[in-house]
Amino acid sequence: MAAPIKRHSLAMERTGQWVFSQDIPADVIVEVGESSFSLHKFMLVAKSNYIRKLILDSKEVDLTRINLSGIPGGPEIFEKAAKFCYGVNFEITVHNVAALRCAAEYLQMTDKYCDGNLAGRTEDFLSQVALTSLSGALVVLKSCEDLLPMAEDLNIVQRCVEIASAKACVEANFPSRSPPNWWTEELTILDITFFEKIITSMKSRGAKGLTLASAIITYTERSLRDLVRDHSGNGIKSSDLLEKSDTRTQQRELLESIVTLLPSDRSAFPISFLCCLLRTAIFLRADNRCKHELEKRISAILEHVTVDDLLVLSFTYDGERLFDLESVRRIISGFVEKEKSVAVFNAGDFREVCSTAMQRIAKTVDAYLGEIATYFELSISKFNGIANLVPKGARKVDDDLYRAIDIYLKAHPNLDEIEREKVCSVMDPLKLSYEARVHASQNKRLPVQIVLHALYYDQLKLRSGADDHKEPDAVTTRNQLQADVSLVKENEALRTELLKMKMHMAEMQKPTTSSKGSLKKPTFFSSMSKTLGKLNPFKHGSKDTLHIDDGMPDLTKPRRRRFSIS
Repeated sequence: MAAPIKRHSLAMERTGQWVFSQDIPADVIVEVGESSFSLHKFMLVAKSNYIRKLILDSKEVDLTRINLSGIPGGPEIFEKAAKFCYGVNFEITVHNVAALRCAAEYLQMTDKYCDGNLAGRTEDFLSQVALTSLSGALVVLKSCEDLLPMAEDLNIVQRCVEIASAKACVEANFPSRSPPNWWTEELTILDITFFEKIITSMKSRGAKGLTLASAIITYTERSLRDLVRDHSGNGIKSSDLLEKSDTRTQQRELLESIVTLLPSDRSAFPISFLCCLLRTAIFLRADNRCKHELEKRISAILEHVTVDDLLVLSFTYDGERLFDLESVRRIISGFVEKEKSVAVFNAGDFREVCSTAMQRIAKTVDAYLGEIATYFELSISKFNGIANLVPKGARKVDDDLYRAIDIYLKAHPNLDEIEREKVCSVMDPLKLSYEARVHASQNKRLPVQIVLHALYYDQLKLRSGADDHKEPDAVTTRNQLQADVSLVKENEALRTELLKMKMHMAEMQKPTTSSKGSLKKPTFFSSMSKTLGKLNPFKHGSKDTLHIDDGMPDLTKPRRRRFSIS
């Protein structure tokens, strides 16, 4: 009870300083919330038609207590209204004029009841002082947040919006002071509802997309400072906002409202800002419509994307975990589809000829893959899924992609041969530079097939008589490589069979008295002869044949074949 008593005594003390008639005792106590004011009925009735009606309509013979807790602005504004009734001077400012105007309407202190009343005084201040500048209009509009719906009914909100939007458009085209975008900072004092009204009004006045974008970016960075301005991924912890569900809900609603305000000109916003908005939308779990709108906007200007922009989309705010990469996939896929449509319209083959923008995106995507490849939770399917979004023709060389693959294999050392081959399947070994092929030929992390491609490529060039300026046909080279790799595998199988045969023959030559053993020798030789015939890659018309003396192959001096490396 201590707090109400204190407020009561303070209100009495303040009113005692300006209630001029000490000879006539106060005859009414006005309660506003927890504050009370001892006043005179005749002074209040002279200005307020509302209080006059309360006294006249009261069933009490002598009404001594009036409750005005519903008055706009609360005790502070009522105190000023009471001062006005007593003829005591007080200051009307841009901060309190809207509340005083609403209180005057509530108390029916209009010129219709009494000339020169409070309503007329506040209207004069609004038109002659408060609404003559952008800053004044915005401060008045800000004060209306706690005065709804009366401030709207009195047209204060709409007047402020129209004047503020008109002056903002003028400032955007003809800045009156430095910095030129000072007016965008002024708008940040508003809540999202009133900010939306300003932007909508500016659109109707023909404001340019860049002008609106400037205001929206400044407002977003101020209102979602912790979420949007942190591009590094090392700012707030995810748990900081998870623990405050109310805050998170408010921020999600704010973000979704901001996205609906974005002008149709998708090139008006820098891609880094859009990526941060999308990362925030993912983090706050905004609705799909909000996220898809941002994805479309990013995809439309993806040629300007950087690796850092894509990384902003990929990591949580603590920088320790990957987000769901589906947004990145949809963004890149959307850009590729747009490029395909352009190629079809121009009657071109998109698979072979890609635009400069698509080639730039390919390099960015490959560099991006190299950055996320170190994360253990990145699956092969997700890695390959992003790599395969880029058309083959967009990569003149696959060196950047090879680097990303190598990083992935190094970060995932437990992959088996089949899994490593699957990772490497997104790369074309024939499109590696000489330096990359040298590196690949010595890279133990790569599967055998890729290493063999790297080893044989230059020899095939020499075999075909090609030099550095005229490389062999890609299809021919690839077919020859596949044939050689197949031949190597056949030779390995042949060596294995020969070794088994030698070991078996050694066993057969041991002294034995078993008659069954002697009966099986012809069968063994005949079966091995058939096996060798099937495995020998030179049996059809080749002069290169195996020589077997006394049923034993000579394995001590393997012959050099034309495809071997000497």
